[in-house]
Amino acid sequence: MTSFSVSAYLKAHMRTVPDWPAPGVQFRDITPLLQNPRVFRVMIDAFVHRYMDPALRPDVVAGLDARGFILGAVVAYELNIGFVPIRKKGKLPFTTVEETYELEYGSATVELHTDAVKAGDRVLLIDDLIATGGTMMAGKKLLEKLGATVVEGAAIVDLPELGGSNKLRESGLSLFTLVDFSGH
Repeated sequence: MTSFSVSAYLKAHMRTVPDWPAPGVQFRDITPLLQNPRVFRVMIDAFVHRYMDPALRPDVVAGLDARGFILGAVVAYELNIGFVPIRKKGKLPFTTVEETYELEYGSATVELHTDAVKAGDRVLLIDDLIATGGTMMAGKKLLEKLGATVVEGAAIVDLPELGGSNKLRESGLSLFTLVDFSGH
């Protein structure tokens, strides 16, 4: 019997785009994972099987704008639970709470509807990639402002050298990622 590594399988299907969006950057492109139905299913199943465990099972999935929407909505559907989007400022039509975070150059703000989660809800926070951790940290803070508990942060890719995963863990957030791109 051969062993199957989800991480190695996904990594083999990802694309690295050199010097994008700036010289020296090795961009980890997840779109090939979404284009191939078999690869997409393997990836989604890895998340779904983890969160079917009663100890980790969330009440709702929150996806970070924008690729977290793709993953989060499908994972929520498969777990038969609700999905809520955390959007860039100005994109949600109802009353919102907001959180601003720092980027390499400047800042960004994300928002969440005030009725997206209830106090005490267990939330899985999901995105495609963890780099500096700013977006996921802002999402965590938004959910906590509404009284929810973020049971775990999940992503396809971790770029540990950028420090985001360490920062998130130091804040008390448990993380689950499928692929680790250490080094360049």
